[in-house]
Amino acid sequence: MYSIKEAFYSLQGEGAHAGRPAIFCRFTGCNLWSGKEKHRASAQCQFCDTDFIGTDGQNGGKFKSAVDLISHLDNLWPVGTNHKYLIFTGGEPALQLDDELIAAAKASHYTLAIETNGTLPLPDGIDWICVSPKTAEPLVVNRGSELKLIFPQEHLPPNLFTDLEFEHFYLQPMDQSALPEGRERVDDAQAQTIRYCLQNPQWRLSLQTHKMLGID
Repeated sequence: MYSIKEAFYSLQGEGAHAGRPAIFCRFTGCNLWSGKEKHRASAQCQFCDTDFIGTDGQNGGKFKSAVDLISHLDNLWPVGTNHKYLIFTGGEPALQLDDELIAAAKASHYTLAIETNGTLPLPDGIDWICVSPKTAEPLVVNRGSELKLIFPQEHLPPNLFTDLEFEHFYLQPMDQSALPEGRERVDDAQAQTIRYCLQNPQWRLSLQTHKMLGID
């Protein structure tokens, strides 16, 4: 059984594949925050701006098998076109993503990506692994395609990650709109992020272009 909060076809807004058409499959649940506001202040990740509770979102639901879920997602891809790209996200998709779902997606000719916090092991067969660290605990997923660090996080300076085996290193200014009351805001996180990238050229700037353009 797979629990999906929502699924939709849009453009990737962040990182190395910004602008690429993709199906987003958002799993229910996360291991760093319950998703409930009453738990935000004590959560390991406090700035999440995503609703991943339940299955009541756009094209959400519960699916008994991997084939059922991929068939459902296939209906979102433009008929008769190739370059099929599927992004597993959350919440934390590693809580539910398994070999059966990857096999079903590959059978439908998808290139597969995941956006994960890196704290849980991943099954084989994922083509693009984007890790976005949120906790000071050592990463379980310490190599991949893209490391995207939300910046600044006092407990996670970028130099903790510079020696890991990723193809791309991105800093993304923190969206502070969802921070709990009492949590100190950072003055001009965007300017700080730009400055850090200029001073440390291993890192590139990632912006949430989907928010800037008003794309879902």
